[in-house]
Amino acid sequence: MRKKVFGKQLSRGKKAREALFRSLLKAQIEYGKIVTTKAKAKAIQRDLEKLIILAKNNSLSAKRKISAWLGNDRKFVSKVVKEITPFFKDKKSGFTRIILLPPRRGDAAEMARIEWTEEIASKKKETSDKRQVASNKQSKSKLKSKKTEKSETKEK
Repeated sequence: MRKKVFGKQLSRGKKAREALFRSLLKAQIEYGKIVTTKAKAKAIQRDLEKLIILAKNNSLSAKRKISAWLGNDRKFVSKVVKEITPFFKDKKSGFTRIILLPPRRGDAAEMARIEWTEEIASKKKETSDKRQVASNKQSKSKLKSKKTEKSETKEK
């Protein structure tokens, strides 16, 4: 019997549906935008909005609720609280948007991209870019030193 089944079922049992939503929420937090079916995007949009509203509270109980929602993963909880919510401090709702895409080729399922309404710059990307620049400088200096060694050996 279907008693008190609320929201989108997506042809799954309760545990499978919870796992699907959890993985979609984590992907959205990690990458900022995900491409999925329209039904799944609509189903998790509500949860994402609630998650951000909770994170804006920034209390211990709110962090624990977010942690439970995301499968007790501290990495995602800290990312939501420290990196994502500061961009939405002036907003009360409307943290995500769904952009419809062309249907999927194999089964013609309606596809959609769900993303944050604000551009969220990640700190990790900046540090990795700095590391790349530093490694490029090191490799160039190594090449220069090898060239000077070769020219010195030719002169001898």
